[in-house]
Order: sequence, then C-alpha cells, then structure tokens
Amino acid sequence: MIDYVHAGEPARKRLRTSHACDLCRARKIRCDGKDPCVACASTENDCTYGSEANSRGKSDLILDGVLRLETFMHKMNANLMSLQSMTTSTQTASTRTTSFSSSPLSDLHTHHQTLSRQRTRSIGQYGMSPTTPTPNELENAVLESWHTSTTESVLHWPHFDAFPSLRQHYIPIFELERSRHPLKVKSQWSDDASCNLPEEEIDASLDAFSQNFNFWYPTMSLHQLEKTKQTMLGGCHEEEDTPETCLALLTLALGYASKVTSRLVNSPRSPDSKEKEEKASARSRGDLFFEKALKMLYVAQTDVSSTSAQCLFFTAIYFAFLRRPLQAWQCISSASSKCMLLLSYADLVPSTSSPYIQSSNTYLPSPRNVGAEDEERTKRIFWACYILESDYLAELSHVPLSGIARIESSVSLPVATYHTHESPKDEELSSLYFLACISMRRLLNRVHQLLYAKDTGAGMDINRFPSVVAELDHQLEEWRDVLPSAFTFEVPEIDSRRQRKPSGEMTEHGRFLRQRYLTCRSVIYRPYLMGMISGQSLTNINDGIGNTSPSVSPDQGILGNCKSCLDACLLHILNLRGFSQTILVDTWICSLSMAGAMLVLLAACQVPSLRNLIGPEVLAAGHHLTQLLEGWQEVAGGPNSPSVDQSVHIIKEADGFIRNVYNQDG
Repeated sequence: MIDYVHAGEPARKRLRTSHACDLCRARKIRCDGKDPCVACASTENDCTYGSEANSRGKSDLILDGVLRLETFMHKMNANLMSLQSMTTSTQTASTRTTSFSSSPLSDLHTHHQTLSRQRTRSIGQYGMSPTTPTPNELENAVLESWHTSTTESVLHWPHFDAFPSLRQHYIPIFELERSRHPLKVKSQWSDDASCNLPEEEIDASLDAFSQNFNFWYPTMSLHQLEKTKQTMLGGCHEEEDTPETCLALLTLALGYASKVTSRLVNSPRSPDSKEKEEKASARSRGDLFFEKALKMLYVAQTDVSSTSAQCLFFTAIYFAFLRRPLQAWQCISSASSKCMLLLSYADLVPSTSSPYIQSSNTYLPSPRNVGAEDEERTKRIFWACYILESDYLAELSHVPLSGIARIESSVSLPVATYHTHESPKDEELSSLYFLACISMRRLLNRVHQLLYAKDTGAGMDINRFPSVVAELDHQLEEWRDVLPSAFTFEVPEIDSRRQRKPSGEMTEHGRFLRQRYLTCRSVIYRPYLMGMISGQSLTNINDGIGNTSPSVSPDQGILGNCKSCLDACLLHILNLRGFSQTILVDTWICSLSMAGAMLVLLAACQVPSLRNLIGPEVLAAGHHLTQLLEGWQEVAGGPNSPSVDQSVHIIKEADGFIRNVYNQDG
C-alpha cells in the first residue's frame, strides 16, 4: 500500500496505531485508533476497544460482526415489510381484476404471473435467490416460526390465571403428540385377496377420491387415475416397489378415507348404525392400503420425481386423516423439499403449451411433453404443501420451516391445461377452488406475520396496528368479492352492516371457505380485543386509515372493532359443520382453532363492556363444538388424538366458565 504525503514534506514511515479496534483487528485492516475509527464509522458498525478484545479469539470477533450484520438485516427486513403493508393497496389496485371467474384461472392467475416472470430462474440453492432480493421476494407470504397467535399462546394470557382448571394437567401439544404410541403397521399383508378389488369397487373409490380430495387439491391427472386403476386391477401384490405403485395404493387409501368423511355436512348427529358400519369398513380398507404403501415409501424417499413428491404429499394427508400432526408435517416437509429441488431445475426440461394428446376419449401425456405435465404437477403439489405447512405452523409455531413459503411468489399458479376431472366444469371449479384456498392461505400468513410475528408484530403496538388491520380487512373483503358464484357465501350478521347483497344458496365448498373467512377476520381484529382486555388506552387512536368520524366517538369505534372480532369468533364456531375436507384433513387443526376461539370469548366475557357485545348464542357454542369434535373422532375411528381430546377438554371448561358468567348476570 502506498502512503501519500503532502508536497514539500519528507517521506516518512507510516506510524501504526498502538491499539486497533476489535472489528479492524478481526478484519485485519488498518485502524486509525480513533473512537469511532474511520472504518467503523463508514460501515456504521459499533467501534469497541478494551481489554476483553485481547482475551477473545478472532473467531469470537468475527461472530460478533456477523451477528451485528444479521441484526441490521432483520431490522431492514422489518422496515421493508412495514412499508410493503402500507403500499399493498396501491400496488394491487392497478393490477386487480374484477372477477376470478371470467375465465378458468385467468384473473387471479394474471396478477400472480406478473410477479412470477423470473420463476425458477431466480431460485438458487435452498430455494433462495442468489442475487439481490427482488420485489417478488418481498411479496412472499411467509408465516415465521415463534409467532404469538397459536391457541397455546392464547391459553397463556394472564387473564386465565383466574381459571386454574383450564391449565390443570395441560400438556404442551408437541410433547403430547410425540409421546403417542407409534403407528402400528402389520408385519405382513394380511390377505392378498383384499388387494384384488372388483372393478366396481375400484371405480367407486377413485370416484370418491376425485370428487373430494382431488377437488380440494387437484394434483392427480386423469392419466394417473387411469394408470392407478390398471395397477389395482392387475393386483398390487404382484407389482414391484415403484413410486407409481406406491401412489396407486395411497390413492385408494384416500378414496376410502373420503368415503369415511362424506355425507356428514348436513347432519350434526352421529351416523346411524348401518352407516357407521359402512364407514368403519371403509376406514379398515383405507388403513390396509396405507399400511402397504408405507412399506414401499422408501422408493418415494429416494426417487426424485413429481410422482415421488406426490406420494409424500398423499402420505401426509393420510396421516392428517389419522390425526397424526407430527408425522403429517414431516411428510409435508419432505414433499416440499422435493418440489423445490424439481422446480429449481425445471427450466432444463423442455415443455410446450399443452402436455396432453387425446386418444379414445382419454387424455394421455404426449411423449414429447411429459416434462410439462411433471412440472405442472410439481407446482400443484408445491402449492398444496404451502397451504398445509402453513396450517400446521399456525398451531405448531416452533416447527422449522421447509423454505417453501420463502419462494412462493416465484412459482406460478396452476394452469388450465392439466386435466384432473372428466367434466370440464368440475375441472374448472376445482382449479378455482384451489386458487381461492391458496390466496386465503397467503392472506392468513400475512395477517399472522404482520400482527403476531415475534418481536416485529404490530398486534400490541397501538400506534401501528390500526392501519395494518384496516388494510388487511380491505384485502380480506377483496378476496371475498372475487370468489366465483359457486363458492360465494353469506354472513348475515356482517353483511347487513356492510350492505352486502345476499349471495343465494351456498355449496359445501362455499361454506368451508366461509369458515376460512371468519377465522381470518377474527385474527385480523384481535389486536383491538387484546388491547381492551389488557387495559391499554385505545381512546386516542383513529379508525386505522387516518379518519375520525364526528358522529362516532373513539370508544364506540374501538368497541365496534372488538365486536368484529367477537362476532367472527362466535360465527366461526356456530357455522362449523361436518365438512368432508375439515374431517379428512383438518380435524386436528380445527380442534385447536375452536379451542382458541372459545378462550377468546371467555376472556372477553370478563370485561363488562365486551360481554355486552356477545349475543346469547354463545351459550350454545361449547355443546355444539363438543358434539362435532367427539363425533368426528368416533366416525374416523381410533385411536383418538390426545391433543384433540385436550382441546375438547378446554372447550368444555371454557363453556362452563362462560355459562357461570351469564348465570351471574341473571
């Protein structure tokens, strides 16, 4: 290095400072010895000196520097997220379409594909971009670990100290599930004949699969369904252990599981003895096929293909049906990793616009376009895993993330050229329903992250959460506005205040989406309720969008927002029914969510001004939930989930305390 000297001054040897700062010493660069030194001042790092620097190793100093940089990056990310939440409304207004049903997948898909131009080209190692973060990456709807909106977090509110029986004998969910007996898999196939099904029974099981599971998560193509049928007609015990055979067995297992959970939506009571016998038989058949599939699951673990990812995803769903959340999560995580790996290299596989040819009224993959079918299947499994992983993370907030949510904005949504149903109408509705569930899960993730993320959530900051709540509510109503007519729903208690017109008769899928809407709404408005319960002064905040109505006092406005939360909680409970999707996939998640809703209502009942906002219908909530959850466990068959049983116990306890409050009011 050359030292420059002023003209006319004799050159002299550069003097070295007697004591360099910690960071310069670690980086092995020149330090001027000032406080702060020039190097630290230019990089805005803390400049520290002292005796402890002499006793610490270089690795410790480097680690300190890395940790300081990480802290800075976390702060910068929090600021970007806050900025994003403030500008989302403006950004989406310019790209928003009027309806999502004008053509199959077109409207919502158009906006999302605008964000997906870089797609897998920007996905590097571990699914992260190797370059500077792009706007797409800031769009990712990530639900981070350690958020504070789980039912367990609500149970630890200090307001429940007065109800010791709520927490008495309570066991953390993870410990409760981890201590369960392992799933028993038979040592040998009990009866080879049981695998040789008549064609009519195979068709009936595949029809149940298509009408239920493959409608909610349209990942299985018609070509795969036909191949599954041929595999089962040939006798699966004669087949080799391949991902295709494993997938065929899992498909049959989920078909039988669909039979178990069907026809319960309009009947709050348990099925009669004949129907119970039929469902028990279907559960037994499903278990047999699932157990055989588990024995060859190693081929899916070691294979790298869309079919192997599909096997892992289907396995996760059957574990969800068995109410085994930890096993389901492990399979979801494995399927997610396989999807990210496949999508990282998707551009190396040639594909064309349509992956199918039609022959004899059957869609078959064109030999030159198998890559296109594989890529589309992988994307659909990716999005299904995104939904389910986020659902589990909503209640198991400490589980590590697979990374799938961090790249979701870089993966395009499903396209209409992947044929999953014989009826074009059913195929279109299935795709639209899948899109509606994806977009709702993305919104739920943003709600949890912006309001309840550890350290950065705005939920308890009265200066921040009103504007965030207002924007999230706006996005929720926009999601509802663009639902196709087949999935529209009514919430009279809310619609009357918003002057929304009746939507007509609701389908089961529309009613399921209404449950998603209500849970999202309750979580959005919960910060107002938490503030009132904790005694925070909320009288000086505005309505969340910078306006103050002269005809409504701040107290009335705050109570109105608290009522929005309480109404959504109560309606979420009272509108719950035996939806096939809920029982098959979400029984475990639903039980915890409902226990959380009951706890929120109980906490509100302790505050007179909030208790007046809750209608007398709350007295029916506990019995309604208990009847449903216990009935579902009975129908699905044993063994019962201990965490579902624990949730039912919490619901019963909360219901008793709520009744006591109302009895005292007389």
